[in-house]
Amino acid sequence: MSGYPPANQSGRPRPQQGGYADPFNDRHSPATPYGHGQAASPAPLNNGQQHHHLASSQGPGHQQQQQGRPTGYALHDNPSYGNSMQTLPMDSTYSLNDNKLDYDGGVYPDEEVESKTPLRSEFGIQQGPYDQDQPLYSAGGYTPRPAGSYAGYPRSPPGHSLPGRQLSRKQTSAEASHDLMRIVAWKQRQMIDPNRAQTKKVKLTQGNYIVEHPVPTAVRNANLASNHRGGPTEFSHLRYTAATVDPNDFTAENGYTLRASSYGRETDLLICITAYNEHKILLARTLHGLMLNIRDMVNGKWSEFRKKAERGGTEGGMKGEAWKKIVVCLVFDGIEPADKNTLDVLATIGVYQDGIMQKSVDGKETVAHIFEYTSSLSVSPKPALVEPHPGDPNNLVPVQMIFCLKQKNAKKINSHRWLFNAIGRHLNPDVVCLLDAGTKPGKRSIYYLWEAFHHDPHLGGAAGEIHAMLGKGGRKLLNPLIAAQNFEYKMSNVLDKPTESAFGYVAVLPGAFSAYRFVAIQGRPLNQYFHGDGTLAARLGPKGQDGMSIWTKNMFLAEDRILCFELVAKANERWVLGYVKPAKGETDVPESAVELIGQRRRWLNGSFAAGVYSLFHFGRYYKSDHGILRLFFLHIQAIYNTVNLIMSWFSLANYYLTFSIIITIVGESLRSPNKIAGGDPETISCWSGSFLEDESGDSFDWLGLVNWLFQVIYLMFLALQVILALGNRPKAEKLTYTISIAVYAFFSLYLIFCTVILTIKAFCPIKSILAEASGSSISVFLGSTYGPIFAGIAGTFGTYIISSLLYLEPWHLLHSMPQFLLIAPSFTNILNVYAFCNLHDVSWGTKGSDKVDALPAAKSKTDGEEKVVVTHEKVQEDIDLGFKTTVLRAVEPFVEEEEVVKPTMDDRNKTFRTRFICVWLLMNAVLGLAITRLGAMARSRYFQAILWITFGLSVVRLLGMIWYLVGEWVFRIARFCARGRK
Repeated sequence: MSGYPPANQSGRPRPQQGGYADPFNDRHSPATPYGHGQAASPAPLNNGQQHHHLASSQGPGHQQQQQGRPTGYALHDNPSYGNSMQTLPMDSTYSLNDNKLDYDGGVYPDEEVESKTPLRSEFGIQQGPYDQDQPLYSAGGYTPRPAGSYAGYPRSPPGHSLPGRQLSRKQTSAEASHDLMRIVAWKQRQMIDPNRAQTKKVKLTQGNYIVEHPVPTAVRNANLASNHRGGPTEFSHLRYTAATVDPNDFTAENGYTLRASSYGRETDLLICITAYNEHKILLARTLHGLMLNIRDMVNGKWSEFRKKAERGGTEGGMKGEAWKKIVVCLVFDGIEPADKNTLDVLATIGVYQDGIMQKSVDGKETVAHIFEYTSSLSVSPKPALVEPHPGDPNNLVPVQMIFCLKQKNAKKINSHRWLFNAIGRHLNPDVVCLLDAGTKPGKRSIYYLWEAFHHDPHLGGAAGEIHAMLGKGGRKLLNPLIAAQNFEYKMSNVLDKPTESAFGYVAVLPGAFSAYRFVAIQGRPLNQYFHGDGTLAARLGPKGQDGMSIWTKNMFLAEDRILCFELVAKANERWVLGYVKPAKGETDVPESAVELIGQRRRWLNGSFAAGVYSLFHFGRYYKSDHGILRLFFLHIQAIYNTVNLIMSWFSLANYYLTFSIIITIVGESLRSPNKIAGGDPETISCWSGSFLEDESGDSFDWLGLVNWLFQVIYLMFLALQVILALGNRPKAEKLTYTISIAVYAFFSLYLIFCTVILTIKAFCPIKSILAEASGSSISVFLGSTYGPIFAGIAGTFGTYIISSLLYLEPWHLLHSMPQFLLIAPSFTNILNVYAFCNLHDVSWGTKGSDKVDALPAAKSKTDGEEKVVVTHEKVQEDIDLGFKTTVLRAVEPFVEEEEVVKPTMDDRNKTFRTRFICVWLLMNAVLGLAITRLGAMARSRYFQAILWITFGLSVVRLLGMIWYLVGEWVFRIARFCARGRK
């Protein structure tokens, strides 16, 4: 009963003084400490039910609400529940000084939350008469749906994912039908019933369509309840801008503005979340974690950000107003690929509304739809709504949000151009933080990134620690691919990033979790970075996409590496890059071989090309303002990177040679133990009686034959990877790639076993050898026999163990290192091969959208001396009823459907071709290698057999030719004789 007003005899909640009871169906407008508002007159709905209009956010009571501020908010609807309804405890159990990590309300998660506890069960919005009976179109623009279907937007059927499917193949009838359903559903979402809507005139600003729309009453009152001072319409209205220009032209001179800048606020921190087609749980995970981080930065007594904000500023540095220094920007890469369920999440917190977007303004196509709203609401990954409670110190703080929904898909680099060149130039922030949708920032992670810039004036960019999401209790570690990637991420954070940070140049600041000083990347760094944006091809000419070689295009697949190099090498500057260990971000990693291959193709090709670029342009460091000591370390790092690059280039051969040499040496040693170390008596005694002693004498070399077969199979699977990479889609060859990884994992296990035996063999007679060297152990260990073995073991296992222990994070050595050692050969033999075989795949460009056609077009008319657009706007009652449906969709339990890829006819044809070639190559290779294994006499006999067979085939052809000629002459003679008789 806590948090709900008392109910009357019919079970209806009553409004409380100073509170708000029911934003959807109550007969009273919000009550304030200064008295109750007037009841609105009832308005009948299409279905005959009676609902009552709520007080308009722009009505006479608006100023009264701004002053009095409603202090309560409950989201429930069904009167039949009465006193039995329980509210979600919105107050948080987490205090800023508490280390407890909980997920109730505004607290940090300590594990991945995949439980689907919906809002309807926690808020009292349960499956009831509303969901079962009420038509969804009546006021919110939605048509009735059959029981069990998904409101507003249909789910993808198994085996079909519109954003990710191959557009080059022919669409099946089922997919076409489903696409039509999706388009129809999207159109229904954007519909406004003109018979119920109110007409609104929108004055164009220098020809730009910029308008404010009232938010749902529940959202408005929940944000007003936080008692924070905002702008005139900051909490009551959603600001929408239809941007019809390129990001570079989104300027104040062209009539475009943003709320934060128009209020005269200084932005210290701009945080951007980029998204493509991530589902709502991934977005909620990132956005909710971000809201918690901002809450702590603004409220924590330990926060230097808070202290800095309260010392001054355009608004006097008032206490509790540090949130005005932070702006969160969400950039979605196109309407078509975006998961529409994420729009429901954003609409639930007030930063998006259906039915207000315009596809064009006076014939100029809209490039991006920009929504602005300040909200202290959040949706957690459960999913559940988190709202403020009056007086609760753990409430989320208001966050200034900008939602940029690009009309067309134009790739992530274009999303960053909207961030830096459009939004960033209006706000002029000190620091820009980048996150990908799905990355969950850890506790205080955003603060630690900002703090690094605050204390180091020369820090131009920084990266936090990204680690793999392992699930509840680490259950995802049961998947060896995830465990291997977890170890890879961990060792990168333990060894690579700290080393590069010490040099001052971190090769890559991952876009999934990094930050830049805005002033540092202005000029050449951003200009070079955006050369990879395909939408700038026409402007840039030869320097753009159309004039790039295939190598340069691959380089821009890892454009973040280009940005890092350009930042450190910036002329007349001394910017450095750093690694911030306390700032942690958690992200999902590929769980299947196919997903991993697709991800690493871009990473490997892009990073290799960018690495070469940074080395070839090393001379640009001399134009920077770095000191002599920094330049010295940059030279050392360049040498280190060069060696790394060479080793990567030859890694394919080095893996095979290591495998081949070690198993061959071990095979020979086990077969002839007396030959070890020249037949040293101590060595023979060391091996005698152990499992390493071979009593077979001169019997057949079975181990040698097995080792030879392993080498042949190794090469055969390597050739298979080349064939697959050149002609087949990974999604159509899941089984083949899985088998390949398993085979290489077995070879890796066998190699580890042989390495252990080889180590025992090498160090078995160490006592006698040390005695001969007069106790000089250094000369022995540095010798040709023992030095490389010792260096190999220490360089691999020793480095991992020592560095992890020094880092006080050794646990991945236990639960992830074994899987990594087994999977590591596949990273080279499968992933590298696939990446280089698809070096030509640098797919860029934009893709149109059928869903854009569902949006209305704004056409202006002259009204006096001004241009205005006459449009329809939902009345407040319809906004509130539509919001109810939106919330239900946003918090509906999410079940991620596994994509079942059905091979197309083209896939089946390519699979047949691949198997045919593999059988042909395999049989020929086995024959050739088998004959080379035979003795000299056997090879001679085989060669003689080939010659006799060749001779026999030639004789057959000769006899056939003679027979043909005989027949030909007989025929001619017969024909001549026949003519003579005539």
